[in-house]
Amino acid sequence: MARASQLSRVGPRSASGLRPIGPATPENAGRPRTPQNWQTAPVVTIRRFEDADWPGVWGILEPVFRAGDTYAHPVDITEDDARAAWIDKPAATYVAEDHGRLVGTYYLVPNHPGAGSHVCNCGYAVAEAARGRGVATAMCRHSQAEALRFGFRAMQYNLVASSNAGAVRLWSKLGFEIVGTLPGAFRHPARGYVDAFVMFKTLDPGA
Repeated sequence: MARASQLSRVGPRSASGLRPIGPATPENAGRPRTPQNWQTAPVVTIRRFEDADWPGVWGILEPVFRAGDTYAHPVDITEDDARAAWIDKPAATYVAEDHGRLVGTYYLVPNHPGAGSHVCNCGYAVAEAARGRGVATAMCRHSQAEALRFGFRAMQYNLVASSNAGAVRLWSKLGFEIVGTLPGAFRHPARGYVDAFVMFKTLDPGA
């Protein structure tokens, strides 16, 4: 079982203040959790990655990487290389569960070594069928708390494609600022060369 510092539950009256993914209704009581009714799940659990989670994590990551419209990984990245990037390299990796089913994952890593190691970077991915349910919001908030626990002072997203309007809007809502624009830095598979944003947030231990 994960220690308290490694596990967070997102639900009604959560100590973290996070809201549930969606409303629980009487007609959903006792129903199996399927992609069609994930939005009714009252609780999301976020915990540290375990080796047994990898098949589920790869099931989330593979279509994201293959699409090539949000991450700069090669669209033909191998499973081994994806695991190295998402699991082996980061300081820590986490998964989000909906009643035992993986619905999201994120990693936490120093953005640079040495003099830049007090700033961290994160990458997030949400299962396609669970998008729009607040999973990314929950993971972003959880990652900020974990970053503070690791001793990081700020969080930076290095290459947010300007075409990824949903991510730009969400990170902005959660307190990140666009501190730089990289002209044509992201090669979108359909739109060609699009600008990419550097987004930054100073972490507040009292927030």
